[in-house]
Amino acid sequence: MAEIRIDHVWKTFGKVVAVKDVTLTVEDREFVILLGPSGCGKTTLLRCISGLEQVDRGTIFIGGRNVTNLPPRRRGIAMVFQSYAVFPHMTVFDNIAFGLRMKKLPKPEIERRVRDAAALMHIEELLDRYPAQLSGGQRQRVAVARAIAVQSEVLLMDEPLSNLDALLRLEMRAELKRLFTELETTVVYVTHDQVEAMSMGDRIAVMRDGEILQFDTPVRVYDYPADRFIGGFIGNPPMNFLMAEVTDGRVLVHGTAVEVPAPVRSRLQAGPVLVGIRAENIELSPEQDEGAIPARVLVVEPLGSHNLVTASVEADMVKVTTPADMRLRPDQAVWLRFVPEKVRWFDAESGRALPVDYEAVEAAGHVG
Repeated sequence: MAEIRIDHVWKTFGKVVAVKDVTLTVEDREFVILLGPSGCGKTTLLRCISGLEQVDRGTIFIGGRNVTNLPPRRRGIAMVFQSYAVFPHMTVFDNIAFGLRMKKLPKPEIERRVRDAAALMHIEELLDRYPAQLSGGQRQRVAVARAIAVQSEVLLMDEPLSNLDALLRLEMRAELKRLFTELETTVVYVTHDQVEAMSMGDRIAVMRDGEILQFDTPVRVYDYPADRFIGGFIGNPPMNFLMAEVTDGRVLVHGTAVEVPAPVRSRLQAGPVLVGIRAENIELSPEQDEGAIPARVLVVEPLGSHNLVTASVEADMVKVTTPADMRLRPDQAVWLRFVPEKVRWFDAESGRALPVDYEAVEAAGHVG
């Protein structure tokens, strides 16, 4: 078993709190992403798990063993760094074999593991080359091969794809996902790229200011963000947010009443409320539509399979996806209608999600 359990961990640097009372459990063979903007504490938390940073308070368990005060070499982990960290004076073979030689394994075993790891990463033909003779993507494959050759039950990865160009990142994302499915290894992976997080992880821990704001599957983090920050951070484009007013049992967005499912209406109190809606859940019409919100086109971005339209609703800007063949022009009047069961509701002051059973709302599929 290679479960990782983090229990009320704190880490400070002087007066800066980098990790604030984090409690998290990574199940055996699970692929968990630590996601958040720069400076949110995700790399510090990873370094605490690895033993490269000593925690101030709290405990860390790996495979049921308390490793809080153990050095990295005794934690049974392997790590892949953002900077590759391959040795320039060693061949690819020797780079991959480095950790195995430190463990003083027999030469035949080292040979077998190196070649197996190289085969998994499709770099068998590069074993005699030096890092200077490799591309960035190839060097990253060497770093991953070195980590998996050790056959640790836990693999920690700190933004391993951030130095690669967009096409290589796309290729390596698919390779890594395939690899970890085959290896059945427990993985904790740090990234600030929400596309990586959504496409690779079993679960995502979204961090901000040293805290975990939400820990759930990619689909649930995307569909049911726990607060405004997560809705605005996850998704491309991010979730739209508009202020609304609840009055006389109706919800008005800039004076237009929007449809509200009955289970949601019972949760809304009179006064301001924050409405969140994804671009793909807004229906845009160039024809006047009674009950829809009037808007005006600012920018149309053709993206091949669809258009991304930025429209103004009075002082608010809203992103909407439309079919690729819908012809719109800047300053054109349009009307927006929200898909009622896809609207997310947040407290206007705190930005926290209101306690709504969205699955029940979506299952009903109609407005009460």
